[in-house]
Amino acid sequence: MSAGHAHPLHRPGDTPVHRLAPQVKVVAAVAGVLCVVATPRERFWAFGLYLAVLAGVWVIARIPPGWLATRALIELPFVVLAIAFPFLAGGPTVEFLGLRLSEHGLLAGWNIAVKGTLGVLVSLTLAATTTPGELIVGLQRLRVPTMVITIATLMLRYLDVIAAEARRMRIARICRGHDPRFLWQVGATARGIGTLFIRSYERGERVHLAMVSRGWTGAMPDQGQPAGRRTWLVGFIPTALAAVVLGIAL
Repeated sequence: MSAGHAHPLHRPGDTPVHRLAPQVKVVAAVAGVLCVVATPRERFWAFGLYLAVLAGVWVIARIPPGWLATRALIELPFVVLAIAFPFLAGGPTVEFLGLRLSEHGLLAGWNIAVKGTLGVLVSLTLAATTTPGELIVGLQRLRVPTMVITIATLMLRYLDVIAAEARRMRIARICRGHDPRFLWQVGATARGIGTLFIRSYERGERVHLAMVSRGWTGAMPDQGQPAGRRTWLVGFIPTALAAVVLGIAL
């Protein structure tokens, strides 16, 4: 497996955020998400503070807002659900632009939208400043179980392999004059997905056999340098700040 395998969400750079140890960024991201989730929805100022901290990280890491906005569209279905809540929920209502909106629905929709958005932005920030290989090294240093690391490593590597296989199958189908696009052609798409699953399963068996025959023992090597005291001290700072903000918000 190529150690330098690129990822579409990673933005190469030489900023302080990029140079930060991967386990520090993983701990900071998890702590940030937990703070966002645990913050009561009525603490509006706390969510503004979270966004301000994220914006500071984006400035330091040189991540353009447009890049984040286009990739955050993955949460659009949840935003639509949040917008529908004020119209569907019951309870006391308020009038806004001639519309009667549920107070409980407004808070519930706000809760889903703001927490989902911040969670997606934190994940995108981590992915933009950390390569998949660095994430695996960070998980190893955090003493994540070996089996979980092995599964994550193979998943990251072979998602792109399977995607490339799907592209080749689609090109081959088009070259033969068949490109299903309509509902009544869903059978061909389903058969293609089934074929892709079988090919992926067979490829996995071949790769596992090849790894075992080359002496693989079930553990992924740590390609990075061991973390020192200074690294863990730097990692403690964002976690402690997140805990303080969470305590104030609660």
